Amino acid sequence: MTIELLVRNATLPDGRTGLDIACAGGKIVCVEPDMSVEARRVLDAGGRLVSPPFVDPHFHMDATLSLGLPRMNESGTLLEGIALWGELKPLLTHEAVIERALRYCDLAVSQGLLAIRSHVDICDDRLVAVEALLEVKKRVAPYIDLQLVAFPQDGFFRSPNAERNLTRALDMGVDIVGGIPHFERTMEDGARSVKALCEIAAARGLMVDMHCDETDDPMSRHIETLAYETQRLGLAGRVAGSHLTSMHSMDNYYVSKLLPLIAEAGVAAIANPLINITLQGRHDAYPKRRGQTRVPELRKAGILVAFGHDCVMDPWYSLGSADMLEVASMGLHVGQMTAREAMRYAYDCVTVNAARIMGLEGYGLEVGCHADFVLLQAVDTIEAIRLKARRLTVVRRGRVIAETPPQVTALSLDGRPETLDPADYVPRREG
Repeated sequence: MTIELLVRNATLPDGRTGLDIACAGGKIVCVEPDMSVEARRVLDAGGRLVSPPFVDPHFHMDATLSLGLPRMNESGTLLEGIALWGELKPLLTHEAVIERALRYCDLAVSQGLLAIRSHVDICDDRLVAVEALLEVKKRVAPYIDLQLVAFPQDGFFRSPNAERNLTRALDMGVDIVGGIPHFERTMEDGARSVKALCEIAAARGLMVDMHCDETDDPMSRHIETLAYETQRLGLAGRVAGSHLTSMHSMDNYYVSKLLPLIAEAGVAAIANPLINITLQGRHDAYPKRRGQTRVPELRKAGILVAFGHDCVMDPWYSLGSADMLEVASMGLHVGQMTAREAMRYAYDCVTVNAARIMGLEGYGLEVGCHADFVLLQAVDTIEAIRLKARRLTVVRRGRVIAETPPQVTALSLDGRPETLDPADYVPRREG
């Protein structure tokens, strides 16, 4: 067997150090210290962190990089963003959606982000974005695992042709059933939409990922219906509730009932820290609600939690750079997850947890997994979050697909500077 790539002296996210990782045939074939093997290419990790790739389980690729089209979101609110997207949809072209999505995918690869779940709006009768992103999915398959969610942005019942369009999108090859029950005209319609959409997923053997209770209203409780339908239809492990921001406003007694229901049903939770804290609490004076759902409490209840990026330079969010470490950092800050093990869990929320929710096969750093990983300029996962560590090398199926030179950073936790080559850094001298 020919070893195509050998990574020497790696530190893994679980804390193991001094390991070599051998890759052949696009797979990891050995993980041991001090291997005596020849390889076509040897990569010296130098004791730095080698991580499985970053995973974004919640994104909107049809809207990404459209900032300013046809105008800016002046209020910065969720509802104006939705209205603005409604203005942009008729102007979308197949070519423009593909061009923006491919630019974003290039950016994602440079950040070590190799798996993305994107919601795609199906309320445009032309299904321009659906067709475009299905094309993008084919084009990026060699380097990104892209899942698509049929998302009735304007409401499954509220939008006249959403039901027909969702069926068309699934027939075209969209992977997952989405929804937005809190945007229906009534709470009753929202609950009915959850039921109908879960039944569609069950009949087709598909996963469900539903925008759920993305509101400050504590009476928006569609996650309860989603948990019930998941259990009724035997969808455990195939359903995620995204956002869940109303939970930050619910009383503790109700939440003490709700969390066990979600856990029993096997529903996962996806928070979107950057967007949740930006869009929620807009009607508050002070004290002002944080917006993010109850991540530590969800975790304690045994519910699988991940973090998504949600938006980058679009009608809802004018910032972002495909950096899942920024997402993890914001999530742990807002969730007050500053215990050491909690910070490590925040890292899991943008890697292994997100991969589990997406059902990614062959993900990880064990023998037999795909040879997909990222070498970061950090010594562990906490330092990676703290420094928003540079992605030095990105590997897909055993092949290096992106490289970035190291940079001078603050001292690492073990006290050693991260300057690899003094020639890369010329200090400024006063006088």
